[in-house]
Amino acid sequence: MLAAHRLFPAPLAVFQEIWMLGTERYLFADLGKTLGRAALAFVAAMTIGVLIGGALGRARTLDKLFSSWILIGLNVPAIVVAIACYIWLGLSEFALILAVTINKAPLVAVTMREGVRALDAGLSELALAYRVPFWRRIRLFVVPQLMPFVLTAARTGLSLIWKIVLVFEVLGSDGGVGFRIGVYFQNFDITGILAYTLTFMAVVIAFEYLVMRPLEQRILGWRRA
Repeated sequence: MLAAHRLFPAPLAVFQEIWMLGTERYLFADLGKTLGRAALAFVAAMTIGVLIGGALGRARTLDKLFSSWILIGLNVPAIVVAIACYIWLGLSEFALILAVTINKAPLVAVTMREGVRALDAGLSELALAYRVPFWRRIRLFVVPQLMPFVLTAARTGLSLIWKIVLVFEVLGSDGGVGFRIGVYFQNFDITGILAYTLTFMAVVIAFEYLVMRPLEQRILGWRRA
C-alpha cells in the first residue's frame, strides 16, 4: 500500500479489479474453462497412472521393460510435450488436455507402483487361507492399503495440474485463466494478473479444505483412531 504504483498495485486496486471482472463475467467464464480442463486431465491421468502403476508393481518383467519410459516421462520438460501436442493436433482442447495428462500420468504410475509393491503379503495369504472371494479381497484388503498412495498421487498431481494447465493455456487456447494472464502480460497489466492469480488461488485453497481434506479424513480416519 505504501508503494502503490502501476507495477505494484495496492490490494484495494486488485480487489476492485476482481469485482469488475466478476460483474463482467469474464472471470467466471475463464475459471470455468480452466477448472474444466484441469478436471478432465486429472481424471484421465489418475486412471491411466493407476492402471500402469498397478501393472508395473505386480509384474517385475513389465517394470524392467517400461521403467525407463516412466523415467523419461517424469523428466521430459512439460513445455516440450505441450508444443509437440499443439504441433501434431493443433491448438485444440484435446491437445491441451492430452499434454497435461502425459505430464501427470508418470508421476501417478510411480506412486502406485510403490504402493502395490508395499502391499502386505501376509494379509493376502490370510485372505486366501479363509477363501475370501476375489472382489471382497480387493475391497477389504487391497484398496485400503492403496488409498494412502492414491491420495498422495492425487494431491501432488493436482498441485502440478493447476500450474501446468495455466502454462499451456498461455501457449495456445481460446480462453481460461492462463490465456487471460497472457493477455495481461502483453499489456503489462500487473493488476489484472494479480486479480486472476488471487482468484485462482482462492479456488485451489477452497478445494483443498472443502474437498481433499474431508475426503482424506473420511478415507484414512481409521489410521488416527
